[in-house]
Amino acid sequence: MTVRVVVAEDQSAVRAGLVLILGSAPDIEVVGEAADGERAVELARALRPDLVLMDVQMPRMDGVTATGIVVSEGLADVLVLTTFDLDAYVFGALRAGASGFLLKNAEARELIEAVRTVARGEGLISPAVTRRLIAEFAATGRPVREPSGTDPSVLDALTPREREVLSTLGQGLSNAEIAARLDMAEATVKTHVSKVLGKLALRSRVQAAVLAQELGV
Repeated sequence: MTVRVVVAEDQSAVRAGLVLILGSAPDIEVVGEAADGERAVELARALRPDLVLMDVQMPRMDGVTATGIVVSEGLADVLVLTTFDLDAYVFGALRAGASGFLLKNAEARELIEAVRTVARGEGLISPAVTRRLIAEFAATGRPVREPSGTDPSVLDALTPREREVLSTLGQGLSNAEIAARLDMAEATVKTHVSKVLGKLALRSRVQAAVLAQELGV
């Protein structure tokens, strides 16, 4: 499967480098480039890519706002590019529904693998990053999703198997790790994760992970 990507980055030299790196992968195709958030949204609507590689600091419309629009309209998954590890922009982007984030100083192979990871529906780039984010959200009290309370009754909509999947998300496990833990196919795991997110009105795996932690699932 070829992963179709829109690259949104306001610095032309950086954008060109990202396009060059992604274009070197046989299974990734850059279908559009944007220099600001508004253009990124326009391209996502027009091209319906699999993924938008989104810088957070851009003119006209910042990447966090653009991420919220792209995700809420179901246009594509979003992989956020940021300069600082776990800065305010990362929290904002994840709250807006980004599937993951990557530092701009990442190696070329890390960028390519990050795109592949998000395209597979894995969400955040690695379980270690997921666990760090969960810990950071818990320590700072930052809301990662829209305030809706943490009434345990929200879990009543889930089947027993879906609760098990939610619990593993709370541990920061990848689809492959969940499949091994619960003895099921990765494709089945992906289906269960999608159902969990839909039933709980969550936009990303990290939101599900934080909810699991909050409710002690």
